[in-house]
Amino acid sequence: MALICLRPFTVQTGSPLLTLHRFRTLRARPLLQGQPHTSRGSTRLSASLRSFEKWTRVQSSSLVSSGNVTVAVRVSALTEPAKQLHTSAALRALPAPLIWLVLRPLQKVAAIIIGRSIRKWWKALPPNKKQLFREWAWQRRWHLVGAGTGLLFFISLFFFTHLEESPVTGRSRLLVFGRDTFMELAQHASDEFMEEYVDAFIHASDPRHQVVEQVVQRLVQRNHDIEGIDSLSWNVHVVDRPSVNAFVLPNGNIFVFTGMLEAVADIHQLAIVLGHEMSHALIGHAAEQASMSHVVDLLSLILLTVIWAICPRDSLAVLGHWIQSKLVQFMFDRPFSRKLEAEADQVGLKLAAKACADVRAGPVFWQQMELAEQLIGEPTTPEWLSTHPSHHNRITHLNRLVPEALEIRAKCDCPALPAIDPRVAFSKTVQLLLENAKKQESKERKEREMAKDTSSSRHRLGGVLATSVLSQALLSKRDLTESGLTLKGVQPTVSLQTSNGNDQVHF
Repeated sequence: MALICLRPFTVQTGSPLLTLHRFRTLRARPLLQGQPHTSRGSTRLSASLRSFEKWTRVQSSSLVSSGNVTVAVRVSALTEPAKQLHTSAALRALPAPLIWLVLRPLQKVAAIIIGRSIRKWWKALPPNKKQLFREWAWQRRWHLVGAGTGLLFFISLFFFTHLEESPVTGRSRLLVFGRDTFMELAQHASDEFMEEYVDAFIHASDPRHQVVEQVVQRLVQRNHDIEGIDSLSWNVHVVDRPSVNAFVLPNGNIFVFTGMLEAVADIHQLAIVLGHEMSHALIGHAAEQASMSHVVDLLSLILLTVIWAICPRDSLAVLGHWIQSKLVQFMFDRPFSRKLEAEADQVGLKLAAKACADVRAGPVFWQQMELAEQLIGEPTTPEWLSTHPSHHNRITHLNRLVPEALEIRAKCDCPALPAIDPRVAFSKTVQLLLENAKKQESKERKEREMAKDTSSSRHRLGGVLATSVLSQALLSKRDLTESGLTLKGVQPTVSLQTSNGNDQVHF
């Protein structure tokens, strides 16, 4: 005997169907071909279907096997209209880094409130209750030590379970936020920059934009072996602003200011600068820096709560809070940022070496930046106060990396470099500049003695120095040709090319 249950249901599209469930099936004798099926189970099923056809249209078919009776029922539609189901759009959660940025100041406020509440609660306690509390804490000191040890254990466990290896350098680093999560946040940042500089973007047909585009393509094409470089969409945006700046977002959007294009002396320096910025995105420095800041902030909350709990007055607590924030800033945040910048210099120099750039131009660029800041009188910021290494330390670091980069370049089928090192040529330029400045100063001293026109003489000296440095025209054209330097205003075309003469990039 077969027990059959009929149950209507509605699917997502709103079309009602009928499901047929058979709870138990008994063995039935095989039927002869053409013999009508008159089993009791079939009779009950026919009666049920006849009663059900009063409010539905049913197309049914029965299949008889040799051992079991199997009944399949298909319902085309119900006679009564079904209620349509409407589903709302799926809600998307905010990126974890964005939530952290929003909650970051609230966490500090909560720590201040908790610490201040503990201090007021302690002050309000009578002396006898304070003594009882001290005795209670002393009696349970080992329990408290165990709780603190357990907390440190879980913190250490969290730290070691979130360690990952850098895909480019192989360095172990802490990543609380994944790179995939940061891509969505980078898209928000990219949209904001696009809106901010919408009126300052240079058209793609502009030669300056084409130069940057070709250098980026060159860097990507020659570094396919680096993990992650092909997964990013490298989009170039040139901003018509005088700032000497360039940066790359984690999603591969590149922003280069025209001030940077005017600061570089040749295509080799531009390739090294862009390689440095692209390295930040390849290594995932943004996610790494945010992860480290998140962990440091969580640990700082404990110290902040203790400061507001033990300081007798709010003014002292505010002072302690300020000291604590500065210690975190100068002992953790900025040294860590300088470490990432040094790593980007190392990886960026390798990218430029594989692209057949003259890696010896890297230290020269930062020597130019240092000299330009000295000429305009810009104050020098101590390195321990900055998020970037000082120009002097950066030059020293790059000079140590140049031999290794030259070996990498030699293995990439690149054309031979000029015999004269651009670093040596730049040093000669500076020496000639100083000698010329001394001669000019001596000449002006004589003129002052004769004409007593100090102000005009100083003005001419400043103009001569600025023109000499920016154009780097103190070397003769013959010296520049022999040294292989390609300075602006002397040799208009600079190319990066392989030995077969392809993939040229021109100013």
